Amino acid sequence: MAYPYLSDLLRAFTGLDLPLRVPMLGIMAAVAMITIAYLLRLELKRLHTCGILGLARRRTGPGGDTLVPPQDVADDLVILVAIVGIVGARVFSVLEDPADFLADPIGVLFSRTGFTYYGGFVFGMVAGTLFLRLKRLPVAVVLDAVAPAIAIGYGIGRLGCQIAGDGDWGIAANMALKPQWLPAWWWAQTYEHNLLGVQIAPPGVYPTPVYESLMALAAFAVLWSLRKHPFQSGWLFSLYLVLTGAARLAIEQIRVNAHMHIGGIALTQAELISSAVLVTGIVGVVRLSRRRAGPPPRANAAPVPPS
Repeated sequence: MAYPYLSDLLRAFTGLDLPLRVPMLGIMAAVAMITIAYLLRLELKRLHTCGILGLARRRTGPGGDTLVPPQDVADDLVILVAIVGIVGARVFSVLEDPADFLADPIGVLFSRTGFTYYGGFVFGMVAGTLFLRLKRLPVAVVLDAVAPAIAIGYGIGRLGCQIAGDGDWGIAANMALKPQWLPAWWWAQTYEHNLLGVQIAPPGVYPTPVYESLMALAAFAVLWSLRKHPFQSGWLFSLYLVLTGAARLAIEQIRVNAHMHIGGIALTQAELISSAVLVTGIVGVVRLSRRRAGPPPRANAAPVPPS
């Protein structure tokens, strides 16, 4: 069963029929953003307190700039990345299936579905990096701080996909392979009343958003437990790239996605990008695994002159 709107969820679990057509995808995206911002503020505050991260530059108006603790700009960073990420997610979705866009460009652009995570990730990374440079904060240090938060935020977002039934499900489930001890709904679902209005024949498809949420939760647990690592700045974010790249490569084997043909090999857009992400992460983990002699230099140790 799927619940595209808050009213659907309330009706199913409470019997109340209220006119609350608030998209569950939007609600879960908001929960993910709030969670990411909260965890990022905690980690930036810790890094600042222990001397690893200095002050952030904040524009106060025409008169100049001021310096603030780095956690004070966490919300601005999350909001910027979220907005730019939505644009990127839509752009990559169009690139993944240009025929649909050419057939109905307005419908595709303003559809409630059709967002590609890696598009949001790439666009968000670019926007976030520019933001951090503007704030005079070391990019690698902040990337380490945000890595656990991104992992859990992604898991929450995928729960939104599962609840709403937005089409991010898997291929037809092979019930012959299901372990006897596993409940049937963990292996196959029909997503009745899903957001797309698609009729899925029983026994159903693999509920891949559930699997991705569980992998994201596991990744968060690993990253959060290692956030005080002794290695070079950027090591933890590199580990995040390894975990997310490997998880996405695994889940793509049972997901429904359009394929591209490159050199005679059929690949999905996500497989191609996640392979690059995985390799980049492995290189980063290897190169940054040297223990640092001490905390990295604090940025903005002195006041920023007015500009």
